[in-house]
Amino acid sequence: MTDVILVVNSGSSSLKFALFPVETEASDPLVKGKVTGIGRQPVLTVSINDEAISVTEPLNNIPADATHEWLITQLLERLASRYVTYNPVAAGHRIVHGGREYTGPTIVNEAVRQELERLVPLAPLHQPHNLAAIDAIAKVAPDLLQIACFDTSFHRTQPRLAQLFALPRELSEEGVIRYGFHGLSYEYIANVLPDHLGKRADGRVVVAHLGNGASMCAMKERRSIATSTGFTALHGLMMGRRCGSLDAGVVLHLMENRGMSITQVKNMLYRESGLLGVSGISNNMQVLQESADPRAQEAINLYCYRAACELGSLVTSVEGLDAIVFTAGIGENSAEVRRRICERLAWLGVELDQTANDADEKVISAVNSKVDVLVVPTNEEAVIAAATRALIARPPVEKRAS
Repeated sequence: MTDVILVVNSGSSSLKFALFPVETEASDPLVKGKVTGIGRQPVLTVSINDEAISVTEPLNNIPADATHEWLITQLLERLASRYVTYNPVAAGHRIVHGGREYTGPTIVNEAVRQELERLVPLAPLHQPHNLAAIDAIAKVAPDLLQIACFDTSFHRTQPRLAQLFALPRELSEEGVIRYGFHGLSYEYIANVLPDHLGKRADGRVVVAHLGNGASMCAMKERRSIATSTGFTALHGLMMGRRCGSLDAGVVLHLMENRGMSITQVKNMLYRESGLLGVSGISNNMQVLQESADPRAQEAINLYCYRAACELGSLVTSVEGLDAIVFTAGIGENSAEVRRRICERLAWLGVELDQTANDADEKVISAVNSKVDVLVVPTNEEAVIAAATRALIARPPVEKRAS
């Protein structure tokens, strides 16, 4: 029987999982899969070992409103019955918000669990599902060690000025600061940059994590210097359903002059805006790209315009630009979005090789481009597995410390 680490990445409408070996520092899992369509018709997809054998099957007899906790329980039962050669010794979780307290992987105990619950209002679309995974595993396997890995941790290297809002000082001292998100993705990219850029990996790099949730991170020496996101995951880039940066006066206007409640405004900003709100069609970039509706094209144009503007702002934080890295669902798969963004960055010396871009190659910049432009798939699960492996390798006394 092989000892493994169970990695869980629980999103708002999907659940990713993977089994990594404990003994070897492999970036590829033994088993990986995901449950999609949560809230509609959940479907389980599994790939086993290097053979990439995929098994797709509906999870039958599941109510449309099945919770993440219920689905995770079912997943654990399936893992136990189908993959009996694997023995989970720890579970590593992606947790979106760690606040100021959690700056690295942390063993979950009751006190930690309560602190993470307190941060739910800062990441309402993600944190509840992250915690549901922890709770579900605790019920099924109460003795299994669980590790929380935080999206906010990677950005704690930022200078104080990059973290501050221009608010009364007491609010900053209370923790109303820019935290930044998608840190596990950025950590993975930072780790593999030398493989793609050599010595330039430690230069001035902006990584664009573009998906249904989107952000950018400016790095120097592969450390976060500035990021587009802020106190919550609403800030920064336009996203699938989230508005991104917004004049705070708009919120005041909606509440004072249109009589909208806090709940209504919150729902609009988190669930009804972004690509979906502007297009009125979909939050799915592929659907919009295939649409002839001018509203769809306007939504894409705004998405790319905002991304180019934000990237230009981040260049200031690192005082120049050596490379751009596109990653995540849209960043890795939409040549059209990459093209539209980079066309607006020609003033920085960015020039694409259109053939390479259309083919989704790793290097998509032209030979004479002053800025390297790359497409690098991210791997948050590998980062979680590595962090969990490092914690369980510590002596027992340290391992139990929170």
